Amino acid sequence: MQRHFKALFALVKENKAMYITAMLSTVVTVIIGFLTPLVFSETIDVVLSDAPSSMPEFLKAPVRSLGGREFLRQNLWLIALTVVALNVLNGVFSYFKQRNTAVAGENVAKSLRERLYRQLSYLSFSYHVRAETGDLIQRCTSDVETVRRFLSVQLVEAFRALIMVAVAGVILFNRNAQITFYSLILVPAMFLGSFQFFRKITQSFRLSDESEGKMSNVLQENLTGVRVVRAFGMQQREVEKFDRASTDFRQKTFKLYRHLAVYWGSMDFLTMLQVMITLLVCVGQAIEGRITVGTLVVFTSYISMLLYPIRQLGRILSDAGKSMVALGRIQNVLDECAEAEEPEALRPPLDGDIVFDHVCFSYEEGNEVLRDLCFTIPAGTTVALLGNTGSGKSTVVHLLQRLIKPTSGRITIGGVDIQRIDRWYLRRHVGLMLQEPFLYGRTIRGNLAMAAPDAPESAVLEMSRVAHADGFIREFEKGYETLIGERGVTLSGGQRQRVAIARTLLKENNVLIFDDSLSAVDMQTDRAIREALREKRSGVTTIIISHRINTLCEAQRIFVLEDGRLSDEGTHEELISRDGLYQQIYAIQSALEDDLNRSREAVAREEEAACRDMKK
Repeated sequence: MQRHFKALFALVKENKAMYITAMLSTVVTVIIGFLTPLVFSETIDVVLSDAPSSMPEFLKAPVRSLGGREFLRQNLWLIALTVVALNVLNGVFSYFKQRNTAVAGENVAKSLRERLYRQLSYLSFSYHVRAETGDLIQRCTSDVETVRRFLSVQLVEAFRALIMVAVAGVILFNRNAQITFYSLILVPAMFLGSFQFFRKITQSFRLSDESEGKMSNVLQENLTGVRVVRAFGMQQREVEKFDRASTDFRQKTFKLYRHLAVYWGSMDFLTMLQVMITLLVCVGQAIEGRITVGTLVVFTSYISMLLYPIRQLGRILSDAGKSMVALGRIQNVLDECAEAEEPEALRPPLDGDIVFDHVCFSYEEGNEVLRDLCFTIPAGTTVALLGNTGSGKSTVVHLLQRLIKPTSGRITIGGVDIQRIDRWYLRRHVGLMLQEPFLYGRTIRGNLAMAAPDAPESAVLEMSRVAHADGFIREFEKGYETLIGERGVTLSGGQRQRVAIARTLLKENNVLIFDDSLSAVDMQTDRAIREALREKRSGVTTIIISHRINTLCEAQRIFVLEDGRLSDEGTHEELISRDGLYQQIYAIQSALEDDLNRSREAVAREEEAACRDMKK
């Protein structure tokens, strides 16, 4: 909790000028607010009656110079004008208070959103693997809004409540110490109850907030995977899943509001009881003649003005508790170790041999994904990786881009350990094309421009032709200006892959990695893309990961992975000549292709025979 208060203080400090102005304005509005009952008290006791004035001497002198009590009796409009002027002045300072707190709150929200987004952009790949997207979205939106609302409204209101207690206590004590004691007798209990409530409600807010984050994640997953849900007819299952998350959120929130209801009921009771005590004491003393009617007006007015902000202190503290929870969740993200700049890192040419030297990796202890992996990829060659699901192929790619770090061993490019190479420089020059590319909900040109915003039009068109994307793009009515929807939903799988390939090729890559990124295109297009790449990107080290033997066979070297180990390597001819996984997959795919060709021939013969029969 102390850490959260420090974080909150740091946010306030960033806008200290505005908060100081707002607090000074608050002090003025409190003083003006207390002056109005005093004006009425003086009017009743001094102007309309003959009681002595209780105003300070510096205020009595101007009144005496104008004619004193008689002058005021003949010009009551001056008193009304004074009340109006005080309220106008109160409105002006209230405006400054609210304007400054609102601007400061918006500044804090903007700062938090930008810091969160930057932090999330630079957090490690492993963090995003384990984080829930819906929960992160809530931290960037709902939690930031909770903090903004507290700093915009409740922080200054808490200060106002404390100032009101202090000012009212001084004024009332000078009027009548005995009645002041009775008028404030329950205030300590109300303060103590409020702080006890704050301690209890914070935990409830945390549980409710976390439950809301899980519910948001379920919703986000459902909306993102809407096609999968429809394809498998899982609507009812997803509805039930959301219902469970929603029910859990409702139960935790219900418990939270039950605490709030108990607190508000208790505070309302204490507030009304304190008003009743003050009223009884004042009326009794007024009847006995110990206090004037004006003093009774002052006490009853002040206690009503005073108890409302004290009662509101519960709302302020409940919002403070919620803000502490929200700020804690935000701070948890900001405290994560991001991928920092590496000013001492190297930026060597990345055109040398790639060497995996006894590399081991595990995502969690006791579950090794790669085991003592050793192989060399000569510079400028095309190599391929083949392996069953879970054999570690994609992990090799993530290691090569420094998205993850080897548990042991090292990877070098041109003899330089990639852990010493600047990660941003490395990723800019190692092009990665994934099986499921991510496209943004913007135009095709906008997606292509992400890799190289300054690329000339000729380069965009050339790389689109290399990726065999230019043809289908021009078939759209708006061509390259066609909006493709969120995640490229309006494109087929093969079209998305080809747009993603063109986007990657726009970069100046020393290494190109195709992680099953041609799986959604037909074999003819696959071959045509690879031939175009050899022509346009000769000398670039290319790594192809695929399950298609037809895609792998033209590689100069093929590495076979099994259970995280290198089980075999060689050329296509060498691998099919000896027993192993590669030979097994080759035999299966060859048999399937032969069956497919026979089926096609049979269909062609049937169609030919049918045509002859029709001619007869």
